[in-house]
Amino acid sequence: QVQLVESGGGLVQPGGSLRLSCAASGRIFSISINDMGWYRQAPGKLRELVAGITSGGRTNYAHFVAGRFTISRDNAKKTVYLQMNSLKPEDTAVYSCNVKTNSSDYWGQGTQVTVSS
Repeated sequence: QVQLVESGGGLVQPGGSLRLSCAASGRIFSISINDMGWYRQAPGKLRELVAGITSGGRTNYAHFVAGRFTISRDNAKKTVYLQMNSLKPEDTAVYSCNVKTNSSDYWGQGTQVTVSS
């Protein structure tokens, strides 16, 4: 069984920063992890990709976060991070991490990010 445990969400004022972490544990080996990514879902909206990173470190970002968010990963720790700067109220959502292997697709339980004054 594989678990993805997210942390780092919370309440922050507009313009502030948060760093999300997602650590994989259980029956998953770091060498088997391919793409890792972060998605978000706001109330009444569909889930959308925020940022992704390949096993080789190539990154891609949604147009609405480019220049403000940075995704990174630590393969030895089986962890993916999302550094979020210059947060806006429209960034408020539940953020979930996603980990892909050759045979499976895993999701975290989600962490709430609220941007409000």
